Amino acid sequence: MQIYLDNAATTKIHPKVIEKMLPYLRDNYGNPSSIHSWGRKSRVAIEESREIIADFINADPSEIYFTSCGTEATNFIINGISLCEKEESGKNLLITSAGDHKATLQSIRNLESKGFNSTILKLNKDFTIETERFGEFADKNTSLLSVVHVNNEIGTINNLSELVGVSKGYYTHTDAVQSFGKIKIDVNKLGIHSLSASAHKLYGPKGIGIAYVKSETPMHSFILGGGQERNRRAGTENVASIVGFAEAVTVAKENMEENFKRVSELRKYLKNGLDASINGLFFNESEINSPYILSVTFDPELYNNDSEAILMYLDINGIAASSGSACASGTLKPSHVILSAGYPEKYANGTLRFSFSSENTFEEMKYAIEIMKRLSQKIRK
Repeated sequence: MQIYLDNAATTKIHPKVIEKMLPYLRDNYGNPSSIHSWGRKSRVAIEESREIIADFINADPSEIYFTSCGTEATNFIINGISLCEKEESGKNLLITSAGDHKATLQSIRNLESKGFNSTILKLNKDFTIETERFGEFADKNTSLLSVVHVNNEIGTINNLSELVGVSKGYYTHTDAVQSFGKIKIDVNKLGIHSLSASAHKLYGPKGIGIAYVKSETPMHSFILGGGQERNRRAGTENVASIVGFAEAVTVAKENMEENFKRVSELRKYLKNGLDASINGLFFNESEINSPYILSVTFDPELYNNDSEAILMYLDINGIAASSGSACASGTLKPSHVILSAGYPEKYANGTLRFSFSSENTFEEMKYAIEIMKRLSQKIRK
């Protein structure tokens, strides 16, 4: 049996998305910046897609910018707001959490070399941010708060409304790559100034992302050249993928509630089955967790934890999972999220992330439980 349980890394593209993209790969190939009919057809497709995506999060179409991926969107927003705000007001303090995606953390580290200061908030043992103390870290010099919406390794859902509620006088951003299309997002109700997302996490194509930037938010251009994306992100637009992103959003909107219920049941089945079958298996989660991700760890006191050996065993037995973020797992370094919550490296080396799709089945979960049980017997001290 072949089971794909690495949907937080990427999802299978939806057939309707492929169907929608094909005309823009085959026939409607005009450059959207051209003024002839071929170009106009591409431009109309882009703007219609922008409207669909904007409506999905209750934004204005003019607040949506297309990027190559979620990582670029995050870089674009963090650098764009921070550099512009520093020029205009002199504010230079950036705040994020130690459990955020590397796209956020490394963007902020890079800005430190340009005269910025940063506060990296530690995680609690349940991988949540200590929001009740958050106000102590911000001051009048704060420029930007950037906090991930759903942690991409653990699935913890951060309370953005609570965090944004204490943020006054500075701008806010959330990495919504793991929540976009899976749970309802209303940017106005959340009160955020910016958001980044990626199509391939919700059954869309790879190589396309969005940056939502609330109007009147100060922004520097990120890629220079032509005047695309209202002079903020130059480069010929990826028309087919933009259309594909919009179609993935349309499909997600129609099925979001049903998919949420489905993956919740799958996650519960797998968690309960593992809990009953394996002694010394920890579940990394908070009280409020995305049902799309289940993180588990073999107790390092009972098991010989080796990330590569564990993943290889699962792969040989037909199960695709990961040890953490797909952006970092190629190196098999210990998860920075696990370490930032105060757990040792040997704990991180025994951590697995299962991430679900609505296409997964209970039969697959049953098989995964059996393989995990065999794995535990194989690596037990």
